[in-house]
Amino acid sequence: MPATMPALQEELKAARQAVTLASRLCRSVQMTLGSAEHQDKPDDSPVTVADYGAQAVVAWTLKEAFPGTPLSLIAEEDADDLRLPSGAAMLDRITALVNETLGLARQLAPAQVADLIDAGGSPGGRTGRHWVLDPIDGTRGFVGRRQYAVCLGLIEGEEVTLGVLGCPNLPQAAPVGQASLDAEAAGRDARLAPRDSGCLFHAVKGQGAWVCGLAGGEVPARISAQTDPEGSAAVYMTSWESRHSNHDLTDRLAAAVGVSRPALKLDSQAKYGLLARGDASIFLRMPAPGYKEKVWDHAAGAVLVTEAGGCISDCHGRPLDFGAGRFLEGLQGGIIAAAPPTLHAALVRAYTEAAAVDA
Repeated sequence: MPATMPALQEELKAARQAVTLASRLCRSVQMTLGSAEHQDKPDDSPVTVADYGAQAVVAWTLKEAFPGTPLSLIAEEDADDLRLPSGAAMLDRITALVNETLGLARQLAPAQVADLIDAGGSPGGRTGRHWVLDPIDGTRGFVGRRQYAVCLGLIEGEEVTLGVLGCPNLPQAAPVGQASLDAEAAGRDARLAPRDSGCLFHAVKGQGAWVCGLAGGEVPARISAQTDPEGSAAVYMTSWESRHSNHDLTDRLAAAVGVSRPALKLDSQAKYGLLARGDASIFLRMPAPGYKEKVWDHAAGAVLVTEAGGCISDCHGRPLDFGAGRFLEGLQGGIIAAAPPTLHAALVRAYTEAAAVDA
């Protein structure tokens, strides 16, 4: 009998293609990003022509890959502002970028591109299959020419079963390089990586975590998270911006498990990529009370970390709930991701002790 093909291979192929194309679009925009190509949303977070363009490219790729299946896509952006007269110029620019990236014989019209962007409005839920996309995770990093990631996951029921991360500015070498890690930890902007660098990570549940170059043509290499249980040797990561995480609290938790180095501050789910390939051991994200985490900010990275041998949970050790819709409902305190599992457990204990002291 012929060997059974591993699960989700067609989905993985489509997801890798979608993220590769979207990353190519983002890289070309980042090199020349102008002030007219980004704006602030009502929550004061930025959005660029690349966010919109990447979302349209991913939606188009998934629709083409599975033409007989209605697309359920939970994604960050919508085209409401672009459909207004004031958004026409930006929509035209996005349309040009999408057509250039896809290289179609028959080019898409602006209205079609707006429809592709709005394909990301699925509410998700606990039944069925839902793709989940952050077209640019770390848009402030993207605008600031630091790290960012294109993040695509697949949720089946309540579980993330597939994840792909495109990290165009993340060096391929492992470790990343102590000089660049120290520069980030000191709070200096990371330099743009050379054009031939960039990483494409992927994971499918039960099939491990893998990485190759974004340029294509490479056989993916299997990666594993750290196995050293000593916190003193750990590289600890947190969000670049304090609005996304309480740096005082994350520093306390890291110190409680013996970490002695300053935090490595990075934008985006590139942190999950570093954790999965063993360049760092800890990622802590402790947002302000009342902040609601979105599923697209963690889905792809979560399955990558667990397939590499790490653990991810809320601050009480509970699994993240990806089946509740567009938000991680019921999240307690924040997110702890670490490897090996013993270090993760120590961080959960440290949080419990810190919470008791602060009560």
